[in-house]
Amino acid sequence: MTDRNAQAGGPEPLASTVIKKKTGVAHLFAAAQYSAQGFRRLVQESAFRHELLGFVGGLVVFALVGANLFEFLGFIVLMMLMFSVEALNTAIEELVDRISPEISTVGRNAKDLGSFAVFCLIIANGAFAFYVIVSRVLLG
Repeated sequence: MTDRNAQAGGPEPLASTVIKKKTGVAHLFAAAQYSAQGFRRLVQESAFRHELLGFVGGLVVFALVGANLFEFLGFIVLMMLMFSVEALNTAIEELVDRISPEISTVGRNAKDLGSFAVFCLIIANGAFAFYVIVSRVLLG
């Protein structure tokens, strides 16, 4: 500590360790590593594992009913969007639990809103899959 900080009882100055941001290809690899860590964390959530099963099951059903390329792409994009929102919902839940471990209205509202966002995408995915399957089975 500097003499002035020691006398005033203030905090020690930060060490001279400055985190240097990666650039170029190193940044790309670092970002991929962070994404993989996020995926590994998300797989620990049972809701995400159920969504993954729904994704694989949906792809199988789409193949069985003869869905076209755009229907497959629509389903994949909607599922990727749902995975993204599930990841954000999990992040919100973790932050709320860390910042406000006691039960609070604000924390509950934040978690409920994240859950509602996931629910909306589950409905959107289900409606799209239902449309594709019904149109392919009934209209051939």
